[in-house]
Amino acid sequence: MTEKSAEGEHHDTRPTCPNGLQCKENGMEHFASFRHFQREKVGNAAVCTARTFHDRKRPDHGKSYGSASAAKKVTLPRPAMYLTKVRGISPRFNEKEVAIDIRDILDVSMGTIMESAQFNYMFDIDWLMQQYPIQSRDKPLLVVHGDHGNARSELEKESKSFGNIRLVQAQLPLPFGKHHSKMMLLLYDTGMRVVIHTANLIAKDWDQKTQGVWLSPMFPKLTKSSPFQADLLAYLSAYNRSALDVWRRYVSSHDMSDANVQLIASVPGRHLLSSMNQWGHMKLRHILKQNVTVSNEWPAVAQFSSIGSLGSDPRQWLTGEFLASLVSCNASVLTTESQLRLIFPAVGNVRLSLEGYMAGGSLPYHSKTAEKQMYLKRFLHQWRADFMGRSRASPHIKTYTRLSPDGKRIAWFLLTRSAADYNVGVAA
Repeated sequence: MTEKSAEGEHHDTRPTCPNGLQCKENGMEHFASFRHFQREKVGNAAVCTARTFHDRKRPDHGKSYGSASAAKKVTLPRPAMYLTKVRGISPRFNEKEVAIDIRDILDVSMGTIMESAQFNYMFDIDWLMQQYPIQSRDKPLLVVHGDHGNARSELEKESKSFGNIRLVQAQLPLPFGKHHSKMMLLLYDTGMRVVIHTANLIAKDWDQKTQGVWLSPMFPKLTKSSPFQADLLAYLSAYNRSALDVWRRYVSSHDMSDANVQLIASVPGRHLLSSMNQWGHMKLRHILKQNVTVSNEWPAVAQFSSIGSLGSDPRQWLTGEFLASLVSCNASVLTTESQLRLIFPAVGNVRLSLEGYMAGGSLPYHSKTAEKQMYLKRFLHQWRADFMGRSRASPHIKTYTRLSPDGKRIAWFLLTRSAADYNVGVAA
């Protein structure tokens, strides 16, 4: 079932299950014969799913996962969480069951795109247009960005060659505000999809980095409200841009009740009273308190690709306000420093990455900031992704979860740097 590589690592040689993500087999013999990439571990992990994962026994585990104190078990539909394909790793880690590329997302096999909107921080317009199938390259495309000054002028220059592109600039009222949202809205002749991901719309972000994608099901054209739809409409409205009015109408006219996730958006500004629980980690705290029961023994794991100023003492924000949100649940909560695990690449991870030291350009953490918060070292853990073959693919993905002490189960999972921005820092 496994073979040992020259580096001494054991690799699974079983063929991939022919049923893919729709596999409903529970038998030991089936799991012993086919690889499943442990999707029951990763589950329907999209923007945020405040649910636990279907409890299956694997051949190498005689006991069911987790403890009785975890949230109630529910059977989830087909997972919609993917990693992006990575050049330079074993092909088996780029198989369609677990990995997807931007061309796969936009491909005609997913539907005929009639109109689209791309929300992001960085754009290479020429490259982006090449990712669309030929028949969709002349369809209306709304580019939502946060550029200003010379960067805005350059983006406008790049877009002039394409008569179907319309630019809209996000309002950034705070001095250090950035438009880091990474979202696609795709309108088809048969429905609509929402894609939440972690990659800039530039070639290098889709090449040798670890990125995440949540791909919605095809939402049918039907007027039916849902929490996901309401949250998406609130987020689009927060832009306060008339150019997004048409997309609010599109969202309103599609049934998004099959999303089966919670959308957690963040918008710049100071949020008080009734709006406090609408955005950011306070929204996460609110959702977890309503939906999740989990033991205090389960650590909160935060994995990110950027670190900002956290204050001179961890209690100022990191183990105070922020940790309180991550460990929130509908049971009594005891918040302790030992509950928090932070994952951020070390220098060695960068040096040995597929990109080499160039990967460090996407992992900002200023030395002067680091000197002011040396306490952070006691929370930090190195980046490792051996199971998915991405230990050398520098992470640009951002993920947050509550993990069981034995590492075999999670209570909930958040993928972000899309409609929500959770790089570690007070401003984020």
